[in-house]
Amino acid sequence: MPAPNRRRRWLTICATIASAGLLAIPASAAPGGHSSPFGVRTLKQLAAEREQSVGSMRPSVKAGDDDGNEADEIAEGADQYAEARTSPGIVAPGAYGAAWAGLTKLPRTKGSWRNITDLPYNSDDPRYRDVDSNSSGGSGDVTGRMAAMAADDAGYVYAGSAGGGVWRSRSGGGHWRPISDRLPSQSTGALALDRAGRLWLGTGEATTNADAYLGSGVYVLSDPHHGTFSSRSRVGGDELESTTIHELRFGGGKVWAATSEGVWSHSTRKLGGAWKLEYAPNPDYLPGGSKADDPDAAYKNIANDIAIDPKDPSKVVLAVGWRSGDDYNGFYTKVKGAWTRITSGLGDLPADPDDVGNVTFARSADGSRYYAVDQSPEQLNTDPDSGLEGIYVSKSGSPTGPWTKIADYKGLAADNSALTTAGYMPGVQAWYNQFLAVDPANAEHVYAGLEEVYETKDGGGTWSTVGPYWNFPFPCWSIDPARQTGSCSQTTHSDQHGVAIGRYHGKSYVYVGNDGGAYRRPVDGAQDSSGHATDWTSLNDGTIDTLQYYSVGVGKDLEHGGVSVTGGLQDNGQSILRGSDKVMGSNFGGDGGDTLTDPANGCDIAQEYVYLAIQVTQNCAVNNGSWTTDPSKATSYNVAPADNATSEARFIAPLAADAKDSSTWIAGGRHIWVQTHGYAIRSGAEWKSVYDLGSGRTATAVAASGGKVYAAWCGPCNNEGFARGISVGNADGTGWHDIALPVDGTVPNRYLSGFAVDPGNADHVFLAVNGFSRHWTEGPGAGVGHVFESTDGGTTWKDVSANLPDVPADSAVVTPNGGLAVATDLGVVYRAPGHTRWQRVGSLPAVAVLQLKLSPDGKTLYAATHGRGIYTLRVRDCD
Repeated sequence: MPAPNRRRRWLTICATIASAGLLAIPASAAPGGHSSPFGVRTLKQLAAEREQSVGSMRPSVKAGDDDGNEADEIAEGADQYAEARTSPGIVAPGAYGAAWAGLTKLPRTKGSWRNITDLPYNSDDPRYRDVDSNSSGGSGDVTGRMAAMAADDAGYVYAGSAGGGVWRSRSGGGHWRPISDRLPSQSTGALALDRAGRLWLGTGEATTNADAYLGSGVYVLSDPHHGTFSSRSRVGGDELESTTIHELRFGGGKVWAATSEGVWSHSTRKLGGAWKLEYAPNPDYLPGGSKADDPDAAYKNIANDIAIDPKDPSKVVLAVGWRSGDDYNGFYTKVKGAWTRITSGLGDLPADPDDVGNVTFARSADGSRYYAVDQSPEQLNTDPDSGLEGIYVSKSGSPTGPWTKIADYKGLAADNSALTTAGYMPGVQAWYNQFLAVDPANAEHVYAGLEEVYETKDGGGTWSTVGPYWNFPFPCWSIDPARQTGSCSQTTHSDQHGVAIGRYHGKSYVYVGNDGGAYRRPVDGAQDSSGHATDWTSLNDGTIDTLQYYSVGVGKDLEHGGVSVTGGLQDNGQSILRGSDKVMGSNFGGDGGDTLTDPANGCDIAQEYVYLAIQVTQNCAVNNGSWTTDPSKATSYNVAPADNATSEARFIAPLAADAKDSSTWIAGGRHIWVQTHGYAIRSGAEWKSVYDLGSGRTATAVAASGGKVYAAWCGPCNNEGFARGISVGNADGTGWHDIALPVDGTVPNRYLSGFAVDPGNADHVFLAVNGFSRHWTEGPGAGVGHVFESTDGGTTWKDVSANLPDVPADSAVVTPNGGLAVATDLGVVYRAPGHTRWQRVGSLPAVAVLQLKLSPDGKTLYAATHGRGIYTLRVRDCD
């Protein structure tokens, strides 16, 4: 059987909005059809889309330009996720820190949250080998994205997640415990152990991904084997608050930080006192500068890494530059006391700004080698296959070179990579995926991470793809549910971000962190005849839950009792946890967006991929793979409305069922779509457009009850002319009109993120508003408040935020007793019926809660967190 093309993200160049025309519904989404199965995106289609984008923008394109085509949903999602929190302007540093301080001071409700996803999540679950699943790809047990890793020689491993904090294992990986829950930021940018054994944490993930959060600075843990991070362990002052941190490096008695606001340093001996700004290429764009409010300010001082000469720590090379290109991109070193761009003498390592983007350095323990990986902005724009400029070595051991190229994407693709399709080859996401590590015992033994994991044992002379992207293209693969991934060995999850080498019980291991969590193998591990490792072990044993949910759905489990809980995840598909499960499964692959689950039958599920690509199943997508030989046996169906084909929908687009009729669904793109066949829908043609929001507008939230529909929209959605509004009408297409929101700012000119309709009165509705108030946001009409109430069907609104801190609100739900629960970027708050003041619900760490849902009986509240899994709490414990 030929290897399938499975669902996967499609690739892009830079974060833009206007290039809507690239998306197309695949053959498998044709009405009632599965002629090209394996999901809504295939690698062949992705490659074709990327080829269309080549030449669409200049190498030094300004961040935020909207005039180019795009082929990468990661960057598009990054823009949209940020827009919701920053529009209509620029958010000042310290906003999240102030919000967290305010939330922790609120009175708390009774009861405690219970994590229900703290168990293994098997991406290769044999039950779910249906048409839209990636099960059998070979990643095994997964969790949320790991941005950084650290390990020592005593068996201690530290995993820094994108949104769920830092975790510690005392057993070489596994049996994890969180150690940063008390911090105001749970987003990890960098982890590093110094020679004294202290663990340094740089907060604020620097991947520039859709859901990367800013940090609160750098922290140090003097006894990482036993201690936990606290706000008192912060290094320096607030200089690095509201930045992202790409790397932490040590040399000359200093710790150096590569941040989104330049390169900074601090003494490693005296931890008090301010950080020193070593270099910022465009200081006018820093906070307090004359151009700090410029829309491009966030992209004007990006620092990626620091290389320090081990023989002379006074010799330092900075890698500075924005992934999509800017005039300041390049390598810098000090000449006569001033930081100066290196324009020659680097050898093969580029000096031209168009060829220097995201860069990662690594040096050997003996000081004889320096290695680097470089992503090229120009290649990102002109080469449809890859953005990787190359991997390099400095055999002098000095970061000033001379450097020699030892790998490029064509060579890596030829080394039994899974990415050999034109348009989707190694390094195609090198701006997002990078790591490098050198074996401490062998200066020529190197691990490199891009989308896959590569290994060389001869300093780059030859390479092996020891961690392929997945196993689908290889002859050893089969969909047979009796096997994990055919006769192939387990691989890692794709998209590599962090790496560390440490020892456990006297044996040396390499630990990698990626979009699926943490994995390990022996440093000198075994390979098969294709160069693929045969000894990867997933460390995602269920004790570490950093799953990044966008949504949650709950329905009765008619087969096993209890309920079935599903949810859409960043790059980990759709999870499903049924009533008797001890292991969660994955029944849809790729990126999971919004989700619908029939309260009366938890196996009736609709899952959104991105941009309103919707799949539906009525058997939980249980399948043994027999559809590969008989397409009629597929049990999932692609039912995307037409805004998916025209890309006139948000990355994570709103999808809802009528609260009074689960067979009536509402979906929002440029149009408001309605279908009334419930989970029996089999074709995108069954959707009906009931209202056109207008050109340039797209829905941000929808809700319906008893046939009355509310829709919020934005357009433009970025901070250059941001506008928002609300439209109201009926599911049958009658009565639609735009609400005339008052110009006095009663409802702020910010991103409208969610509605909660009173189940007893469809004209009584609450509105959740994202972003920050005018205290933090420089933008027209930013206003104040995050929760608003209407009792006349949305015609007029009242601010009911009261004592709620200034924190972005994401979702809301009215509880059966008339209370109101609101999900925010830092936890959940609740207003009891008949009261006006807000309480904090439980004590979740500082993690974003993107959606709230009620159980079928209304007695349990479910919270989808973006970094710590799904939690539940009894509604009665809120009062």
